[in-house]
Amino acid sequence: MKKLLMLSLVALFAAATVRAENVRTEAVTRIESCEAILQEFQARPETRIPANVLQRAKALIILNQFRAGFFFGIKDGYGVIMVRRADNSWSLPVLVRAGEASFGLQVGANSVETIYVVTDASIPKTLFKERFNIGADAKAIIGPHEASKERYNEEILRVPLLAYTRSVGAFVGASVKAGYINRDDESNMALYRTQYKLPELLYGDFVQPVEDVKPLMRLVQRSAP
Repeated sequence: MKKLLMLSLVALFAAATVRAENVRTEAVTRIESCEAILQEFQARPETRIPANVLQRAKALIILNQFRAGFFFGIKDGYGVIMVRRADNSWSLPVLVRAGEASFGLQVGANSVETIYVVTDASIPKTLFKERFNIGADAKAIIGPHEASKERYNEEILRVPLLAYTRSVGAFVGASVKAGYINRDDESNMALYRTQYKLPELLYGDFVQPVEDVKPLMRLVQRSAP
């Protein structure tokens, strides 16, 4: 009986270890995907976020969201959030879940990639206890691109969330309601191999960056010094 119990415990531990590593592998893939999204946006004038907008950023949210079916809008997705610290450095990238969006979805497309420049430092803290509804809990509008010929003023740059997408026909200042984001503590704990969760990872210095997130951190620091 004792031997059977021991074998069962070993099997359970092994299964838990395998699951944790699978979750971590997926988390690393998502970090790399968000890095690629930011690189691609900044590589082209028509999608590049202007330097004067990034200078105002208190946080950045990079999302990759997916269609549920051909006739449906976005129902699932993931992303990262990073906050600017008092010394102008950036926090660890913290994974989030995202869903229920239609903003930016083109005909024939299966996903939408979006970057939000957050100009209100209080917004990331709403994720401590609940999900954040984009465009409902805080105003969100289309932000100006570097190649944009449309005029924009200081009032636009003060809006809490400036949204950037590949969507054709989106004009500067248009209001956005684009679903929600919420915490993904399981992925973050697996990624950083820690018991700390979103609040500590964003605002604390308890956890050092793992090698997998350093390329994204360097890219954000270059893009928004």
